[in-house]
Amino acid sequence: MNLRQSGLTVHHPGSKFGPMGSTSPGQFKVRRNDDGGRSRPPLYTAEQRARRDASHWTLVQGVLAPVQFLVFLVSLGLVLRTLATGDGASAATTSVVVKTLVLYLIMVTGCIWEKVVFGRYLFAPAFYWEDVFSMVVLALHTAYLLALVTDALTTRALLVLALAAYAAYVINAGQFILKLRAARLGSRRSDEPEMSMEMPA
Repeated sequence: MNLRQSGLTVHHPGSKFGPMGSTSPGQFKVRRNDDGGRSRPPLYTAEQRARRDASHWTLVQGVLAPVQFLVFLVSLGLVLRTLATGDGASAATTSVVVKTLVLYLIMVTGCIWEKVVFGRYLFAPAFYWEDVFSMVVLALHTAYLLALVTDALTTRALLVLALAAYAAYVINAGQFILKLRAARLGSRRSDEPEMSMEMPA
């Protein structure tokens, strides 16, 4: 049986492919790899995980994320109602402003959290592409505020711009959810004990 195809990796003592002295003579260490032999680097190192768990900014992010999503849902409903009926334009406009302010708050606190955990305010390797797309989300929300303040767009055009910003926000939120879910699954796999098979010397 091909152990690579079966998703198991074998380290033999003295082999250049495994650490010397990691097993007793005649013993193989077998680690299950659920990725079909392709290991992924963990999202957090042990030190980063400790800093994440100890930081109060982690709790702040955990609170602000669902708050922002709730504001988004309410605002989305108001925007769609105005686009469909023409009613409630003022409420819809205000709701997008509130959503944008909450976004600014979670971005600022998120940068602080990233600095505490990873040592940089933005574009830490673990969340690089999520941060890149966050800049797109931020730019679209900011464009809405600028267009509102300068009266550069009609109300309908403003709300369409808001929908574009919201679509980007949903994609970005999905990026973070998938990344954190993968990290959680990877953490579970790393906690699985090794399987040992005694082989005759």
